[in-house]
Amino acid sequence: MDILNIATAYNDELRIYACDSTELVKYAEKIHNLWPTSAAALGRVLTMAAIMTNLEKNDDTKITIKIDGDGPIGLITVVADKDGVKGFCHNPGVYLTNNNGKLLVGEAVGNGTLTVIKDFRLKEPFSSTCDLISGEIANDFAYYFNQSEQTNTAVALGVLFNKEGKVENAGGYLIQVMPNCKEETISKVETILANIKPISSLLADGLTPKDIIQLLSDNTANILDSKDINYHCDCSKERFLNGIKSLGNKEITEMIDDGKDIEITCNFCNKKYIFTPDDLKKLL
Repeated sequence: MDILNIATAYNDELRIYACDSTELVKYAEKIHNLWPTSAAALGRVLTMAAIMTNLEKNDDTKITIKIDGDGPIGLITVVADKDGVKGFCHNPGVYLTNNNGKLLVGEAVGNGTLTVIKDFRLKEPFSSTCDLISGEIANDFAYYFNQSEQTNTAVALGVLFNKEGKVENAGGYLIQVMPNCKEETISKVETILANIKPISSLLADGLTPKDIIQLLSDNTANILDSKDINYHCDCSKERFLNGIKSLGNKEITEMIDDGKDIEITCNFCNKKYIFTPDDLKKLL
């Protein structure tokens, strides 16, 4: 089971979130048949979504993230709530590298926008959009927090692959500056961040999220909470039937008269649902 740890550090001047999302990303790789660059991009967003749901005080908050770039991966959509994370990308078959074999996630995502929609289950959801500054995902989210939420934030996200091009590990961390944070504390953390290994390398070395938090905090962290994170899709035949019902009686009647079964595939988990003419008649 993947783990997310939440901590404060430097006398509560910082809040740090760190997670190992390996199984979550491996599952997404499997069900979507992701090629490495697509897996790296979607895996980073899935990891970030798992962290972001735990930034919210309201446990019922649902967060939707859309990264709409002009690169070959196309639109990336991820949804997260207290039950888990789910997501997909428009083109799962992208494997873009440079001459040294480094995955070119930024080029695969391209230029475009990052949109975060927060549904607090009250009235209208809150939506905020900013430009992508690199397509590398972590930098884009750091920019989003600084621009849209006016919060000084450092973000690291990573997905490591084995020699066969399959996900080996995945994870990420987020550091947020609290209002009482001193400049000398920020300088200390900046020095640590300038010298620390990539998150995927730390996980490959056997470090846990708690270990990574202590590295980031120079062993000043107080672990507040530990939470399981997982891939979870809440699709069902009933939910898709409700979607068909929203089309209206005229269109439903036309589908019934056609006399053929309708097959719908869930974008988030690739599960297929079959609806017969008799299923559709119940909607009228």
